[in-house]
This record gives sequence, C-alpha cells and structure tokens, in this order.
Amino acid sequence: YGNCLGLPNIGGEVVFDPCYIGNPLVNALCVGLLRKDQIKLATAPGPGNQVVLFGASTGPDGIGGASVLASATFEDESQAKRPAVQVGDPFMEKLLIECCLELYAADVVVGIQDLGAAGVSCATTELAAKGTGGMNVDLNLVPLRDSSLRPEEILMSESQERMMAVVRPDDIPAFMAICAKWDVPATVIGEVTDTGRLVMTWDGEVIVDIPPGTAADDGPVYERPYHEPSGQAALNADTPDRLERPADLRATLLQLLGSPNLASKEWVTSQYDRYVRSNTVLAQPADAGMLRISEAIAGAEPTTRGIALSTDGNGRYAKLDPYAGAQLALAEAYRNVAVTGAKPLAVTNCLNFGSPEDPEVMWQFAEATRGLADACRTLGVPVTGGNVSFYNQTGSTAIHPTPVVGVLGVIDDVAKRVPSGFTAEGLRVVLLGDTGDEFGGSEWAHVAHRHLGGLPPHADLAAEQALATVLVEAGARGLLEGSHDLSDGGLAVALAESCLARGIGARVALSGDPFTDLFSESAARALVVVRPEAFEEFAALCGRHEVPCYGLGVTGGDALVIEDAFDVPIEDMRETHSAALPALFG
Repeated sequence: YGNCLGLPNIGGEVVFDPCYIGNPLVNALCVGLLRKDQIKLATAPGPGNQVVLFGASTGPDGIGGASVLASATFEDESQAKRPAVQVGDPFMEKLLIECCLELYAADVVVGIQDLGAAGVSCATTELAAKGTGGMNVDLNLVPLRDSSLRPEEILMSESQERMMAVVRPDDIPAFMAICAKWDVPATVIGEVTDTGRLVMTWDGEVIVDIPPGTAADDGPVYERPYHEPSGQAALNADTPDRLERPADLRATLLQLLGSPNLASKEWVTSQYDRYVRSNTVLAQPADAGMLRISEAIAGAEPTTRGIALSTDGNGRYAKLDPYAGAQLALAEAYRNVAVTGAKPLAVTNCLNFGSPEDPEVMWQFAEATRGLADACRTLGVPVTGGNVSFYNQTGSTAIHPTPVVGVLGVIDDVAKRVPSGFTAEGLRVVLLGDTGDEFGGSEWAHVAHRHLGGLPPHADLAAEQALATVLVEAGARGLLEGSHDLSDGGLAVALAESCLARGIGARVALSGDPFTDLFSESAARALVVVRPEAFEEFAALCGRHEVPCYGLGVTGGDALVIEDAFDVPIEDMRETHSAALPALFG
C-alpha cells in the first residue's frame, strides 16, 4: 500500500511471540508536513454550508468493525460476528490525497474529516459537534458499491479512501471541478444547520435525530474495576537468577543473532520502497528513519533540517511491569531518535491490550497509561495523539500488554546525521551508560530458556534525558562517527550489528563479568565510535552531563574480538543473522 502511494517506509520493528499467534498486531505511523497556518480542522461551522462525501463508494467492507472489535473476543461462537475486512485501494487513496491538497490550496474547504472507525456515523457526529451544532444528512444520497445496503449498514460501513468535507455553497462548483480533475467521486449528502441536532433521513423518513454531542462527546465513561493479576507476584518472583548462564558466549551471541526477533529484517524491508521521492536520509536498519525536509512548501525558505522517527515496544517488559514497560518503550524510541543526532520533540502511541472487561487487563492498561504519562512529563515531550486497541485476545488468552510508542525528532542539518554502526577502521569504541545485572524479560532469557519472569530493566528517565542531550550535542559538533542504541540482546548484539553494518570488525575489552556486560539489557545506553583525536573532547562532554563513558576498544579487522572471551568472524555473524527469516518464511 505504501509503495503504491509513493511513501517511503523508513523504519519499524518485527516482533514474534506466541501470545500474538491468535491476534497479530500491525501498528503503523505516518507523518506529514505542512505550515501551521495551513492546518484544516474537523469542524462544521456555518449554517447552509454543504456536506460533501468524496472518495471511494460505500460498500459492505468493515461493517460492524468498530462495534464488533470493541465488544467481543474472538472465541469460536463470535466468528460469525467478525466484520468483513476493509478492501484497500491505494490508487484511489493517492488520488484522494492529491485532490485534498489541491482543494486546500484553492481554499474551498471549511472543515474536513476522514472516514475511519464507524464511518459516516462517526464523521457526521464529530463534524457537527465541533461546528455550529447541527446537520441534516440524506443517506439516500450516499454513493453505494452495493445497492442492497440498509441505512444502518451505510452508517457503519468502514470502506476505505473516503473523506467528508464542509463546503460553502458558492464554492461547490470549484470543489466538484477539482474532484473531477482527479477522478474522485464527490456527492453533496447534506447541509450544516443551527438546530443543534443531527438529523438523518432514509426514504424520506427520519431515522436519526439527536444532539450530535451525545454521540461524539457524551458517551458513557466507564469506571471499570481493575486489580493486579493474581499471578503477577509469582511472575515477578520467578527471576532469571535461577537460569543457567552459558559458558560458551560465542555460541550465545550467534544463537541470539539467529533468533527471529534479533535476526536481520531484510526479508521484510526489501519488500518496501525506502527511498521513493529521494528524501530518505536514514532507513531501516538504522536506529531511526530520517527524512530531509526539501519539498517546496508555499512561503517557506529552503532548509537543511530533517525529521527522525522511531517506533518501539516490548510486550515482555510490559507483561512483567506495565508501568515500567510503557516507560521503556518510550525510552527506547526516544533514544533511537537521539542516536541519529535528532532532538526528540513529540510522542504518539498505540496501546494494545486484551479485554478491558477483565479487571486484570484493565489494571495493565491503567498502569501502562500512568507510566507513559509520567515518562512524557519527565522527558518533556508532548503526546500529540494516539490510539487504543482493546480485545486483542482469543477466548481467555490475551496478548501481552503491548504499548507501542512513536517518537519524532528534528535535526537542524541532515548532513550532520550520525549513521548507525562502525563507519571506519581505527575508531575508538565507546559505551555510554551503566550496565547492571538486568535479564528480566530479556531476549537471552526468552531464546535460551523460554523464560519470562522477574522485573524488566530499570527505566531511568533522567539518565535517558542526559544521554540524549550528549548524543544530540555530540552529533551537532561532529564528534561522532557512528552510533547505535543498546536494547534487545544488550551490548553483544549492538556490537555485532555495528560490525555487520559495513563489514568492519572491532576488538574490545570488558571490565566486569563477561556475560552480564555482553547480554544485560540495561536501558539508557548507547554504543558510539569517535576519532581518537576527538575522544578527550567527547569524554569531557559526557562528564559535564554526568553520562558514564567507557572506552571499550577500537574498530578494525574482519571479526568481532572480545578479549579473553571469544572472537567471531563477521561472515559467520552475517550468515546466521541473514538466514533466519528466509528459513522461516521461504
């Protein structure tokens, strides 16, 4: 779909866990660019203004999507209630996007709303509630793909690629002409009133007559009961301390590199166009995607600025502690943006949970929401929007609580972006941040022992903020030659991925217990490489911000060498890393 729209897919994650077998999650984040004075609002002001439905025709696809998915779990007896899957038409979506942009430029749109969940019913109530308070709609005028649809089905259809606009009567001819130019069907289906009521008719009969705010704003506010899951204490008490730790660390690294969650995602990302429109600066497998802001915007001066994006989440962490798990998801996305040299500025999210009618799931949701809110306040990043997805369970089996967090950052000059991994030989390899013995929810515990228990790594938000400050400032000053965050798989996997980025090895020495140093998943850490002559200046910068800074070694050669522990050729790592997903999916 994205390829057809000409949108570069610049990043993302693929995570495998048995809890998602019955309920796979797909969370997508899309970013757009405009001047702040060009923002169009979802509102319906001005009695007499016309309500126009334009885009694809309305069919049976998605009918009941919002109502069924928001009220039922997927056990056997509910199969008949599953909504028809929406049929996407990316070519119509592309035409609709270009049509909307020209409509905005012609200043013929007073208000506009996309049609998503609950379709026409949601769009009309939300527009009317935010306008002068009234709207008349004739459902017989809605263009249908299936003439047998009943009015309730027309209201609830979630057919894709549709928009609803409020247009001044004098602008209707210009509006329709632009839609015709782009071959986008458009129909006037109603008008704005000042009655304070949303009135809908079918075959001349009034079938809806309500104050729109009752549906848009005054719905029931649930005070659902919630309590900690009955097995939570036992889960947290079952720490990974009891797990046998490996003697062969080389084999452990290769085992992790070949695991589905840590293996190369090239099998997936090669199916996406990451560079269409030629504005992509960084893309997966970089820590964050980055785009240059070079497209012409009316009245804007040319700029060297760019934006960086990252989405992250870890359901295992959130299962162990949903409060900390949500904070760790934010922290990783925040860190991924910072390692590119971009300053994190804003947050969005998708909170994926089981049934809120289950008090234990509701507790997970409440804790994750509280954790995310506290973390955003601490880091000083606003939440610009988000989404909640409930009822992700089959029967009584729910997914792990899975808050997925997206962070957007800005860099003043994309030429000063910091690439991921080792970029040349002879560079100093430096670890930023402290490492503790933190294996709860870790990839090692999951892969080697199929174990989930204990507590996730500590979410030290002050340390994350200080680390990001150092990374952004060091990038702007040209002190960093490469950078990579530490997360799943710890330092060992970060070192391996840095070697694999350009086929450059490294020799490093560890000061503590090798297993802990290599595989712990302590947060607020990053791996960077600096020129030897810049190391002193960089270390001083770290000192000013109280960020621990440890020189580990130097880049070079064709292998990753951990002194007094093991060495592994890059080609061995690459073979293991790249073969896993093709072997699974063919």
